[in-house]
Amino acid sequence: MKYDLSGRLVVGIASSALFDLTDCDAVFRERGEDAYRAYQEVHLKDVLAKGVAFPFVRRLLSLNDLAEPPDALVEVIILSRNDPDTGLRVMRSIEAHGLPISRAVFRQGRSPHRFMPALNMSLFLSANGADVRDAVADGMPAGHVLETARVDDEDDPELRIAFDFDGVLAGDASERIFQSAGLDAFRAHEVRNATTPHDPGPLREFLAGINRIQRREEDERRKNPGYQPRLRVSLVTARDAPAHERAVRSLKQWGLRVNDAFFLGGIDKAPVIGALDPHIFFDDQVSHLNGTAPATPSVHIPFGVVNATP
Repeated sequence: MKYDLSGRLVVGIASSALFDLTDCDAVFRERGEDAYRAYQEVHLKDVLAKGVAFPFVRRLLSLNDLAEPPDALVEVIILSRNDPDTGLRVMRSIEAHGLPISRAVFRQGRSPHRFMPALNMSLFLSANGADVRDAVADGMPAGHVLETARVDDEDDPELRIAFDFDGVLAGDASERIFQSAGLDAFRAHEVRNATTPHDPGPLREFLAGINRIQRREEDERRKNPGYQPRLRVSLVTARDAPAHERAVRSLKQWGLRVNDAFFLGGIDKAPVIGALDPHIFFDDQVSHLNGTAPATPSVHIPFGVVNATP
């Protein structure tokens, strides 16, 4: 029977985002591909350590217990530059960690992002910044997982996801006005267009998939009053009043929602994100992520005018 991915939240992830490949990458950079292949063969039975996106992926997959088997709400597929031979260690590590991931694409030395539409993916995560930039340039929803000082995979079952707005959930048309004409012009434009929804940004469909799972959780809570929802979504944006209204209205008119909203108006995001403690935070500006990445899994979305090459 054909395995149907439609209606599921499908995430593609590179092994570099899921696992800590520091030692492997060092071998590749310093000694070349042949040495890298030999290293992976020798260490085939050594389980790879958890990487930056591991806590996010584990919790996301755990939400499949809301579906009736063999149905699933979430599908995670490996998208890798490795060849199938060196990818064996990744697949064995997935099994050792107990992650229900069985599907993978291995493209020796080539970026696999072109297969995202065929696999119904609404997000691709990788620690390879060049691969992510190529994917975004081709119109794909992709994020560069940044290094972090720690990978905190506590037992708490809740999954907390935080998004910036402009250039992440929404397009960057308003950001372009801010960059070219300044804050006052930006605010005036947003007030004039408060009832006009923004064009969608690269991660709007990913949030739509997250919201579908939240609705399933609401159904479960209605059937079982003791059920505690595990999925929580926050908006953390540099917008403030009066520009906040258009963001809220856009989400509503798209049929999307968030549980929390932080309209910070230029306040440093890092302490807020630290208190919020999400398992993953998406932002289009590296200047914001430099503050959050040391303690929080942070993902750069290299989209829009703020990421244009000078």
